[in-house]
Amino acid sequence: MSDNASHAAFFALHHGLPRQGPGSDDTTRRLLSLATLAGPLPARPRVLDLGCGPGRSALLLAAEAGADVTAVDLHEPFLAELRRAADARGLGDAVHAVRADMGRLPHPDGSFDLVWAESSAYSIGFGHALRSWRRLLAPGGTLVVTECEWTTDSPSREARAFWDRHYALRGTAANVAAAVGAGYHVAGTYRQPESDWDEYYGPLGERADAADPAVPGMAEALAATREEIAMRREHGAEYDYTGYVLRPADPRWRTRPGADADLAAVRAISTAAFARGAEAELVDRLRADASAWLPGLSYVAEAPDGAVAAYALITRCRVGDAPAAALAPVAVAPAHQRQGAGQAVVRAVLDAARLAGERLVLVLGHPEYYPRFGFTPASRYGIRPSFDVPDEAMMALDLDGSGKVPQGTIHYPRAFGV
Repeated sequence: MSDNASHAAFFALHHGLPRQGPGSDDTTRRLLSLATLAGPLPARPRVLDLGCGPGRSALLLAAEAGADVTAVDLHEPFLAELRRAADARGLGDAVHAVRADMGRLPHPDGSFDLVWAESSAYSIGFGHALRSWRRLLAPGGTLVVTECEWTTDSPSREARAFWDRHYALRGTAANVAAAVGAGYHVAGTYRQPESDWDEYYGPLGERADAADPAVPGMAEALAATREEIAMRREHGAEYDYTGYVLRPADPRWRTRPGADADLAAVRAISTAAFARGAEAELVDRLRADASAWLPGLSYVAEAPDGAVAAYALITRCRVGDAPAAALAPVAVAPAHQRQGAGQAVVRAVLDAARLAGERLVLVLGHPEYYPRFGFTPASRYGIRPSFDVPDEAMMALDLDGSGKVPQGTIHYPRAFGV
């Protein structure tokens, strides 16, 4: 069977479908909301939608975010579908369909406020995509990308054999490491629901059932499609798509794990930032508590002269009987406040927590500050403190976006005195 026949049969199955990968309008909106929390978008953001297919996400971003969208794909029939749909919705001036290779993009550096890639980065590899697309972001820009990944540490032989033939999956920690290594902070994650797979495989399965296997190349295309759908049905608990909202690290602030040599500076910053010595003493007490201290989750941000400008600490707490993590204290030297040092060090320590395999981080803090890192009221997860506090001030962050976090009462280390 010729490659041309196989290619034609594959696209005959896919033309006219609403989606070319797992997704939904709800997921696009959820990822857009996370991107907006991470950093405000301009009134008319410049968006690059890579591997856009027939453009479901591009159309939503243009309509609901008021974006000027450049939608890129290599398959011209998909782009033609998108142009017709944009014109029909009165979005022809806002959506620009461009035939180009997402691995060799012609756009100048800093051209876009938001780079978007749902179910497409795999075509050039997740790591390569992150490295090559970073240059396209304007200052303060955000990359949103979805990636299929293992959700178990022990995939079955059948699932691994299938994916190793098509695209070698990694786990969340490895993908976070790739993002951090490419110069990003993880501003948010979202594990896509099973309904997103249904939106893709439902119409595709119906199309496969109606296809004529006698068409050249179609028998092979149908066999591959049905194998893929069956793999999801039988082994879907082992892998999922996760959306990553990524922001390039702020080059003004070098972040790193804290060291013993930083202790004096950390005490001085805590005392100056909080106008009392209690926070500095809290750090010392937590360091002395082996059941609370988490190696590698004490971080500092350095000013351009190398001085410690900000500090953030994550230690062990519990929700009910399950382990969780507490973000506190966070302190910024007065001379460096409101300049991004605090955000840089918080993002860095949260990245470190993800890499360490932590699932849930709690913070008691300002409800207008911490949502930019993805925190939401802990009560939404059925989590509550053991003391009275405004509901909006007690916040939780589900680090892998799966929603699988413990419920119950928060138990802090003794050092907190609560």
